[in-house]
Amino acid sequence: MEQMSFFDEQREESAPLASRLRPETLDEYVGQQHLVGPGKALRTLIERDHVSSMIFWGPPGVGKTTLARIIAHTTRAEFVEFSAVTSGIKEVREVMARAEDNRRMGTRTLLFLDEIHRFNKAQQDAFLPFVEKGSIVLIGATTENPSFEINSALLSRCKVFILKPLEESDLTELLHRALASPKGLGDTRVKIDDRQIAAIARFAAGDARTALSTLEMAVLNAPVDAGGTVTVDDAVLADCTNRRSLLYDRQGEEHYNLISALHKSMRNSDPDAAVYYMTRMLDGGEDPLYIARRVVRFASEDVGLADSRALSVAVAAYQACMYLGVPECNVHLAHAVVYMSLAPKSNALEVATLAAAKDVKEMPAEPVPLHIRNAPTGLMKEAGYGAGYQYAHDYEEKMTRMTCLPDSLQGRRYYTPDGLGEEIRLKKRLEAILRWKSGETDELELHDREE
Repeated sequence: MEQMSFFDEQREESAPLASRLRPETLDEYVGQQHLVGPGKALRTLIERDHVSSMIFWGPPGVGKTTLARIIAHTTRAEFVEFSAVTSGIKEVREVMARAEDNRRMGTRTLLFLDEIHRFNKAQQDAFLPFVEKGSIVLIGATTENPSFEINSALLSRCKVFILKPLEESDLTELLHRALASPKGLGDTRVKIDDRQIAAIARFAAGDARTALSTLEMAVLNAPVDAGGTVTVDDAVLADCTNRRSLLYDRQGEEHYNLISALHKSMRNSDPDAAVYYMTRMLDGGEDPLYIARRVVRFASEDVGLADSRALSVAVAAYQACMYLGVPECNVHLAHAVVYMSLAPKSNALEVATLAAAKDVKEMPAEPVPLHIRNAPTGLMKEAGYGAGYQYAHDYEEKMTRMTCLPDSLQGRRYYTPDGLGEEIRLKKRLEAILRWKSGETDELELHDREE
């Protein structure tokens, strides 16, 4: 084992608390018991040194890099670590060449690639032949969904392990350990109560690095009495936690998770959840116009003709966001989001457009029937354009039995009202129209004539 120099010791002591406390064994590791608990698959693979190519997927601060380094301490293979942020294709080729030499000598190479999603597809492709030959065992870490960010060919050769945000109880355990460990704050007399530790754990929102950094900041900024005791009071702790950085990346998966949650909360008539997710997005720096555009889409996709006023409300909210911007427009977005949540729902327009699009794509593009074509020239009239057209306003019913769809689509129904909200009336009206047009009845019974 290499002996640590005086300067190494100095660097170790000055390292951030999260780095000094990084576990070196699975017994020291906190959280992810579904993966590394007794008898679990990943723990067994690590302990037996039978690790195969894998991807660790999870949010920041949940132990992806730590797990890789625990593997480094236990494996008999050569362990190589580099980051996709600072490494390029040149470094990849050098490592691959060394791994190929190791393979010929009978030695495995374990390659840990942090933030693998930052490598483009061509760079990721460089690993594929070496993974296939067994020259390297690839361990990648990513905060982004591997389904979208990792080449499918490479992903198919890796086992994906999903790491979850740490529980508050995990973070509380970690904070107590930091206060007691000689590698942490064990040599400092720190006065901090369980309520304050719980507040730090809650603030960290599943991120061990945030929890330890917040604790370290609170201790460094707390007053020290004559006896050398550091007392963390509520005022100091409030200063250290006054800016909560919620997990949000406008270009990443969480962006899509939250807009999906907003949309589905409105669809499920849950205004409280909808306002919460809307606020999460705004707090994370999301463009309010993006949210407003999604609400405009929702107004027709999920409310539709059950309440046509929903579209007006959504468009008005979009315009208000353009006029005011953040933070003032948050209440206008909330106005629209709550309205959509409580409005009667119908996806009949969405179903209609999807069904029509399917027919447009799969059916032959038949000519528009001659009788509903315009005939602005004499030649077009002679060709039969507009012949037999019936002008609806010339008839008492304000409609005729004239057909408008191409012959192959006669009788096709795209719009079918769900029968909620305003569609209760529209459904009755459409059914009466269809009965009359089919000749089932000679009298057009439109009840709204008396209204």
